[in-house]
Amino acid sequence: MDINILEWVGYAASLLVLISLLMSSIIKLRWINMIGSGIFCVYGFLIGSIPVGIMNGGIVIINIIYLIKIFSSKEYFKLITLYPNSEYFLYFMDFYRKDMLKYFPDKNLKIDKNIIGFYILRDVIPAGIFMAKKVDDHTLDIKIDYAIPAYRDFKIAKYLYQEKKDYFINKGFTQLTCLSINKEHDNYLEKMGFTKNDENRFVLKLT
Repeated sequence: MDINILEWVGYAASLLVLISLLMSSIIKLRWINMIGSGIFCVYGFLIGSIPVGIMNGGIVIINIIYLIKIFSSKEYFKLITLYPNSEYFLYFMDFYRKDMLKYFPDKNLKIDKNIIGFYILRDVIPAGIFMAKKVDDHTLDIKIDYAIPAYRDFKIAKYLYQEKKDYFINKGFTQLTCLSINKEHDNYLEKMGFTKNDENRFVLKLT
């Protein structure tokens, strides 16, 4: 095999390992790191470096073990009502404000009686926050549906929009709407079953 091709294999493996360390999601980190380490393992054996091959093969096995644990472990979710004047709510919003504004541009959201809001707890950790405004007796317009970076693996969203949709139905709501300002958020909403209407808003029918 041409040595230049081998060098590029090594560069590709190094790049993937580096990218994995930039991931805020532990699941993405494990997947990308595993792929990068797998390529490094092959690279090590191809260049005759047994220690490099064995070490990275071990890293692949470690990543597989942790991914199995992640996907097989039972997680517990719960909705907890938020109180807009609480110290924790104000701190949470301030801490994540810059990241939230990438997806939800309403800087002056007024908390009033028409707002429904709660935290989504994941294994007792406040992993997300949801706030929506009552448009009419049957429609909620989502103002914030935010998961903190470490928990962006769609599990919170699936729990909220699939397992707990009765939460909204029992309050009389038959649809959720949401304005999206970037393609990443568009993709997220579409994966959760929202469709874009003629007014360029995303709509999720609950019944």
